[in-house]
Amino acid sequence: MTHSSIMVDVGKWPIFTLLSPQEIASIRKACVFGTSANEAIYITHNDEVFVFGLNCSNCLGTGDNQSTIVPKKLEALCGKKISSLSYGSGPHVVLCTEDGEVYAWGHNGYSQLGNGTSNQGITPVQVCTNLLIKKVVEVACGSHHSMALSFDGDVYGWGYNGNGQLGLGNNGNQLTPCRVAALHGVCILQIACGYAHTLALTDEGLLYAWGANTYGQLGTGNKSNQLSPVQIMMEKERVVEIAACHSAHTSAAKTQSGQVYMWGQCRGQSVILPHLTHFACTDDVFACFATPAVMWRLLSVEHEDFLTVAESLKKEFDSPETSDLKFRVDGKYIHVHKAVLKIRCEHFRTMFQSYWNEDMKEVIEIDQFSYPVYRAFLEYLYTDSVDLPPEDAIGLLDLATSYCENRLKKLCQHIIKRGITVENAFSLLSAAVRYDAEDLEEFCFKFCVNHLTEVTQTTAFWQMDGPLLKEFIAKASKCGAFKN
Repeated sequence: MTHSSIMVDVGKWPIFTLLSPQEIASIRKACVFGTSANEAIYITHNDEVFVFGLNCSNCLGTGDNQSTIVPKKLEALCGKKISSLSYGSGPHVVLCTEDGEVYAWGHNGYSQLGNGTSNQGITPVQVCTNLLIKKVVEVACGSHHSMALSFDGDVYGWGYNGNGQLGLGNNGNQLTPCRVAALHGVCILQIACGYAHTLALTDEGLLYAWGANTYGQLGTGNKSNQLSPVQIMMEKERVVEIAACHSAHTSAAKTQSGQVYMWGQCRGQSVILPHLTHFACTDDVFACFATPAVMWRLLSVEHEDFLTVAESLKKEFDSPETSDLKFRVDGKYIHVHKAVLKIRCEHFRTMFQSYWNEDMKEVIEIDQFSYPVYRAFLEYLYTDSVDLPPEDAIGLLDLATSYCENRLKKLCQHIIKRGITVENAFSLLSAAVRYDAEDLEEFCFKFCVNHLTEVTQTTAFWQMDGPLLKEFIAKASKCGAFKN
């Protein structure tokens, strides 16, 4: 999972004033790094890769260790479709491509290039060893350590480990990539590295941290280093993004509700637990608190006059200016476009045949679904995504079933699986049975059996209808839920 979708105006970064307007216009992705934010790498719309910088050491990868105000092309990386890039303060650079290959160059005194030696790398070289058999989707660098995340959610680390920043349970340096065994069985979606600590985010929105903790940057509530991953509590809020930067002892996270937390070293203070900020995004934390203000990730640059087809569609959902049809649900209107609905959904394609009454109407009344559910469905047709709590996702599952929208059914089931709790488990199980969602039913059933004592105390359990309750008890007893 890469995090390079945020849009940025490179003009805000002083180093880019060295480029001509034509060069700036060609940039698709960029990253500013270096001890004084004085080096940069950028990728053009043609997938060519350029580097430039002032007073650089060996981190431009051009092979000659020379600073260059004029951008130099890195031929070895052109056409490789770089998807994630990170850098350390040695300095060293590690990146991965859309094909899952990993390249590295720069300082290698602690084998942070992962090639089994301590020889400096002056040009990009593919990181071999055991990462070759894994497709890598994201990389992160601390000051002198490197981490990589594989497609199947495993985390690997190599390089300096004096503070336990590799998460291997010891503090011995690692010459080649080694899997973080303590996270076996946990699916990691994102990784981030601070100066000497590492953060990992799971597919369930849980946060793990390990390594140096002198400033409270692990968020554990104390300042003890951790040699293995520990889970960090975030006030029951699901985390959707984490951030850290090699030049800072600071950590940040964004939650599902859009709140941004930070902890660690903040203007000389040690914040030892996640602290709620007023920031809108994690990038702002490092723009304000990292010195120098470098980019902690590869950022996308989209010029304002350009919107993709998908972005344009998203923008026009529920737009009264351009719509030619309204749905009224629970007394509220949702503005849509007939053409979009016909293209995206078989149900509407049939509905708008000329012999249906609906084809002539400007307002269509909906009474069998609630407003949040129907709105989420129409928005899904414009955006391909769903943002609903599990209880509403049940209603959307009903709609998806009756409209034969199989992909939407799967999305709803995914939301419900992620949002199941002791309190709502039996309601979700009943709904899964009602809407013939077999694998969801199996999932809810297993959850109820695993938490049998607690779920049988809930209101939802006592509201279950007779036949379903009998069926549940019979099935649970076959699984050995009742020992005698």
